[in-house]
This record gives sequence, C-alpha cells and structure tokens, in this order.
Amino acid sequence: MEIYDYIIVGAGSAGCVLARELSSNPDNKVLLLEVGPDSNRFWVHTPAGMAKLFFDKKLNWNYFTEPMPALGGRKMYWPRGKGLGGSSSINGMIYIRGHPSDFDTWEKLGNPGWAYRDVLPYFKAIEHNERGADEYRGTEGPLWVSDPAVKVSSSFDFIESACRHGIERTDDINGRLHDGVGFMQHTIRNGRRHSAYFAFLRPAMHRPNLTVRTGCRVHRVLLDNGEAAGVEVECNGAKHTILAAREVILSAGSFNSPQLLMLSGLGPSEELRRHGIPTVLDIPGVGRNLQDHFYVHTAYRSTRSSSYNRKIRGVWKYLEGARYLFTKGGYLALGTSQVAAFIKSNPDVDYADLQISFRPMTFNFHPSGHVEVDREPGMGVSVFILRPKTTGTVALHSANPADPPKLIPNFLTDEEDVRAMISGVKQIRQIMALEPIASRVLSEQLPGPRMQSDEQLFEFMVDTGNTASHQTSTCKMGRDAMSVVDERLQVRGVKRLRVVDASIMPHVTSGNTNAPTLMIAAKGAAMIKEDALVRRSIRT
Repeated sequence: MEIYDYIIVGAGSAGCVLARELSSNPDNKVLLLEVGPDSNRFWVHTPAGMAKLFFDKKLNWNYFTEPMPALGGRKMYWPRGKGLGGSSSINGMIYIRGHPSDFDTWEKLGNPGWAYRDVLPYFKAIEHNERGADEYRGTEGPLWVSDPAVKVSSSFDFIESACRHGIERTDDINGRLHDGVGFMQHTIRNGRRHSAYFAFLRPAMHRPNLTVRTGCRVHRVLLDNGEAAGVEVECNGAKHTILAAREVILSAGSFNSPQLLMLSGLGPSEELRRHGIPTVLDIPGVGRNLQDHFYVHTAYRSTRSSSYNRKIRGVWKYLEGARYLFTKGGYLALGTSQVAAFIKSNPDVDYADLQISFRPMTFNFHPSGHVEVDREPGMGVSVFILRPKTTGTVALHSANPADPPKLIPNFLTDEEDVRAMISGVKQIRQIMALEPIASRVLSEQLPGPRMQSDEQLFEFMVDTGNTASHQTSTCKMGRDAMSVVDERLQVRGVKRLRVVDASIMPHVTSGNTNAPTLMIAAKGAAMIKEDALVRRSIRT
C-alpha cells in the first residue's frame, strides 16, 4: 500500500505550484497525479505554437458544452489543458491579475484573508517581472513575466486612439491603475513559454520526496469517517488505492474538480442519485456557479504595415521560423494579444466590466483543427464581459470517470450581460474610428458594416460568440449555502480534503485567469503548511 503525506490531483497551474511548495519541506512526502502526458514539446515551448495545440488530442481535453438554446442550439468548443502544466501549457500566456476590488469583494462575501492587501504578497512572490520590482511587482519568484518581444506600431496607435476615446493610459495593468489601456505582459522567458510546469514543477522534480506520475486517472476520493483517506486511481490500465496521511488536494480545474467530488459522493444529492452514486454528503454548490468570460471577436482589413499576417504565412513563415530558432525572438515569440483596454459598459458601473484586447494579426480556426492566418493584412479586436451575471453548471454525464463532465454555461441569458457586450462592440468601433488607428483600417470585416442595430449585433453574438476559456467558481469559497470550501479551501463537512484551483473563486476575476489561479495555489500551499495537520494513523 502506497502512503504519501499529500496527494495532489491535477498537475495544471495550481497543482504545479502546490507540488513545488509542499515538497520544499523534505519531511513531506508528496504525490502529484496527472492524467495527461509530459508537456516538454517544441510547440509547447514556442509561444506561437498555441495555434497548434488548440485541438491537440494529447495535451487538450477538447471539451464541448451542451447545446445552448440562447445561441441557436449550438455546442461550443471549450479547450482545456491536459498534461504537466495544464492550461498554462496551451494558453495565450497573458498575465493579468484582475482588479483589486475583485479580491476585496471575495473578502466581503465571507472569506477573510482574501482581500487585495492579503493576496498581493503572493502575486509578488510567484513572479520574476523583467521590468523590475516595485510596490506591486516582484522579481524573486520562479515565474517569468515579460513584455512582448515585438511591439507592433499599430499597437501603439490603438493605445493612442483608446486614450482619445477617454480611456486612461496605464504603464502596468497589474500595477497602480488596472482600469486603463496599455501593453499586456506574458508568461514568456527568453522567447519560450514559461508554463507552470517549467516555472514551478520542473525545477523541483529532482526532490526525493516528490513523486510525479502522468497517465493516472483518479476515479474518486476515498472517505473514512468524515475525512479524506486517499484516492482510487487508474494508472496504465491498473486500478489501485493510494492513501494520504495528511491531506488530499484537488487541483483538477473548474470542470474536473467538481466532477471528482461528485464521483466521490460529495455534491448535490439529486445529481448523484441520477447517476446511481451513493450520497456521502449533500453539498448543493458542487458544480454550480460556473462563470466564464463570454467573448466576441471583431476583425478589420488593414494596411500592410499594421499587421504581421504576412510574416507568419506562406514562405515568410519559414523565414520567421528560422529567425525564432536562432534568436528566440520575432513574431513566433509573441503571446496571443498585445494590448488590453479595461472599460465600463455604462457610466454607472463601479469599475471596468469589459476587457478589449487588440492583436495586430487575424486568423481562423477551421473545424478540422487547422489554424490559418488570414491572407490579407488584418487587425483583430475582441471584447469580453468581466463580471457576468450569468452562471452555469458542471454536472455529470455518467458515473464513469472517463466520461467528460456535462458543461452548461447559459451564455446570453441575462439582459444586462447582453447590453454590456453590445456596448463593448460599439466601443471597439468608436476606438477604431479614431486617429491614429483609423488610418490603418481599410474595412471592417467582422461584424461588418451591415450589422448596426442592437438586434443585429445580438444576432452576431449568437452566431459567433465564444468562450475566453476563463471558467471558474464551480467549487466556490464562502459561507453561504452554495459554498463548497471555506476560506482555508477545505471542503465543508469533510476533513483533510481541499480544493485549490480556479474553481474556488467566489466570482471570476476581471481579466485573464491564469495569474489569479497561480496566486490561489501559492496562498493555498501556505495555508496547508500553516495548518500542518497531524498524520493519520494508517494500518496497512
């Protein structure tokens, strides 16, 4: 019988941080379990390789939602990372923490210790910002945070036009002024993706007290007298039991953590009965409160100098590839977007509820999985709603751990969300019509000049709207009846069991979600070490 002090389920962004931090004490015997493979691959290292990983069958779960009535019954593709590093190995590498008020709200919702003043030290501790340290940024952490390798001239012009639209310029979205417009930073080090695996886990792999296993699917958490005792896991076709002397920690993400709780008999009793799973503890909030950033993309035909489309297609892409191989620079070393603008959908909003992202290139994803950069020069501008009123559900398709979870987002079912998104598309048009960016625009491709009324823009969203892949909050932290974990991230009603990943967010943060997920893991690890539960007496 195998026994570890801590069993961590899931080697995504949070799991990699936890494994590093908990194994820093040589007295802790730590096991990290991951169903996916190693992610040490060329296209993972290469920032532009994100396009190659969008439909990858080995490193991506390739999830789909249930049909969505409000979106004409269509299913939506939801990529999620599978393998060491999780989604940090396939994402756009954008590093945005969120607005300070997000975390202050978490505290007000019954989570002491989670205000911005409390989480800022953990944000600073995990990062090495190439700009240097200040009141808001750190340089002693393992995660590299950098500026774009190439700042395209049209990005500067977009910033200037956004300022003329009334948006304040910010030198650091993660610093003093979040609600503004400026260049984003990315988790890229010397032209290579710096995933959670490469930043946190790989440097700790040599530790004798840390065991990392890939290709292992956890079927359920084993419970004994109201506490987590271990996990039932299948590795390479063989099913066996591994025991935890101190704690089991779920870091499987906003889909798989609630799925695993339900498979273990912890969740809404009606959902468990539906699939013949005995209810160990009725926790109605498991899988509820699913939040995501609904996303709409607009595109503009542009002058040649405004876009790098030509540089990364045809014969030019091979020249750019050679440039990257020799210098680790150029356009293949860039993250997905260059500039972010945080704006209000209307003046009555307390702080920005929309994020606009600008990229000096355009592309299309084909159903086959092939990603094609547009032939003509183009600029892409997207918008997503930051704090949606809409919530969805993660449920079960069956009691089989190999079946995907059932994903129900409920997009476009709240009138306030719809009005905010329509405002976002209109404000993109207003910015793009202002100089100096206006001189770079040849024509509007999406939504297109014929789409003008609110009804037409809503139809455009129904047909083309997508996910920003920022799903959170399905095991939310709090003190109300729908909370799943407390402020120490312990599952309510179950000892020695925690959830530490994006699913614990009481509400989604105002921006991309990888940075706050890493912070959650760093703070969670600190709390686990502070609590230092006495080892269970285990008879084998």
